[in-house]
Amino acid sequence: MTRRDSLLFIFVGFLILGTGFAQSWNAALLILNMGLISAIMALGVNIQWGYAGLFNVGVMGFVALGGLATVIVSMPPTAEAWAVGGARVLFALVLGVATIGLAIFTHRKMAAGSRRNIAMLLLIVGGFFLFRWVFDPAVTGIEKVNPAATGYLGGLGLPIILAWPVGGLLAAGAAWIIGKTALGLRSDYLAIATLGIAEIIIFILKNEDWLSRGVKNVVGLPRPVPFEIDLQNDPGFVERAASLGLDPTTASTLYVKLGYSLLFTIVLLILLWLSQKAWNSPWGRMMRAIRDNEVAAEAMGKDVTARHLQVFVLGSAVCGIAGAMMTTLDGQLTPGTYQPLRYTFLVWVMVIVGGSGNNFGAVLGGFVIWFLWVQVEPMGLFLMQVITAGMADGSALKSHLLDSAAHMRLLTMGLVLLLVLRFSPRGLIPER
Repeated sequence: MTRRDSLLFIFVGFLILGTGFAQSWNAALLILNMGLISAIMALGVNIQWGYAGLFNVGVMGFVALGGLATVIVSMPPTAEAWAVGGARVLFALVLGVATIGLAIFTHRKMAAGSRRNIAMLLLIVGGFFLFRWVFDPAVTGIEKVNPAATGYLGGLGLPIILAWPVGGLLAAGAAWIIGKTALGLRSDYLAIATLGIAEIIIFILKNEDWLSRGVKNVVGLPRPVPFEIDLQNDPGFVERAASLGLDPTTASTLYVKLGYSLLFTIVLLILLWLSQKAWNSPWGRMMRAIRDNEVAAEAMGKDVTARHLQVFVLGSAVCGIAGAMMTTLDGQLTPGTYQPLRYTFLVWVMVIVGGSGNNFGAVLGGFVIWFLWVQVEPMGLFLMQVITAGMADGSALKSHLLDSAAHMRLLTMGLVLLLVLRFSPRGLIPER
C-alpha cells in the first residue's frame, strides 16, 4: 500500500472513533463489526470481478446460504421432527440427486435422437413424482411439530464458528452448479441468470419451513462469545467493569462486541492475505490475462471456462463466509430481510468505490460505504432540522423536508458513486 492508501484507512478509523465519542461506543463497534463483514463481502465480489471480470449479481443468494449454514451447523436437532420425517426427507433428497445423475448419465451414454429424449423425459418425470411422493408427507409431518417454536429439523448442535467455513462450502457448491450452467453466457445474460438464481435461493429459504422455518425465522442462535447476561452475573466481570468506571450492562455489551470485532478481524486478515498471495501468483497473472483478453489467453492454451468457474466458486465461498458471520452477529436467521438492494447493489458500490482489481480497495470500500449507509440518515435528519428550524410547525414544506431525510441513504449512495466515477473512475485505491 502507498502512503495515500494508508491515510485513507486511517481516515476511516477516525470516522469510527468519532462515532464512539459523538454518539456511543456501542454504535461505533456495531459499525466496525458490520464494516468488517461488508469488507469480506466486497473482497469476494472483487475476486470475481476484479480478477476475472465476472459480473455476478447474485451475491445475495450466496450470503443467504452462509446464513443457512449457521442454522444447519449450530442449532440443536429437533428430535421429534427427525423421528416423524427426518430419514424420509434425506431419502427423498438422495432420490432427487439420483434422478439428476441418471438423467445426465443417460444423456451422455445414449446416442442423440428420439429414444434418448423419451428416456430422459421418463426418468425426469418419474423421478420427480417419486421424489414428491416420498418428500411431501415427511415435510408435512415435520412442520406440524410445535410450529410456534420449531417445525423444522434443526441442526447438528456444533459450535457456531464451524458454520463459517461450512457457509463458504455451501456457497461454493451452489456456485459450482450455477457456474457449470451459466458461465458460458455473455456478461449481461450471466448477470440476469445469477440474479434469478439468487431469488430462487431466497424463495426456498422463505418457503421450506422444514429447513429454515421460513418467514417464522430461526432465533436464539448460539454464539462464539459470551452472552451479556452471563457476564453481568459474573462477580469478577462486574468488579473489573466497576474498576473501569462502567456499569455492568454497558461493559458486557462492549465486551461482546469487541469479541466479535476480534474474530471478524482475524477472518478478514486471513482472507486478505490469501487474496493477495493469489493476486501476485502466476495464477493471478493468468486470471488478469483472461480478464483483459479472453481470445488471446485461449490462444495461449488457457482453459478460460475452467478458470472462470474456479474464480466464481472462490469468490462465492468468501461471500458465503461473510453471510455466516453476519447471521452469527445478528443471532437469528431472517430470510425475509435478504434484499438485492442491501446484499447485492450495496456490495457492488463498495467494490466500485473502493477500487475493483485491488483487494485493499475492496476492503476500504466496504468500510466507507457501510459507514455512510448507517450514518447518512441521522445526518440528513439533523441537516433537515437545521434547515427547517425557522419554519412554522405544521408547515407542509417543513413536513416534506423532514420526511425526505429517510431517502438520504439512496441519494447519498448514488451521489458518491457518481462522484467517484467522475473524479476517480478506477476507485479510491485503484488496481496498479
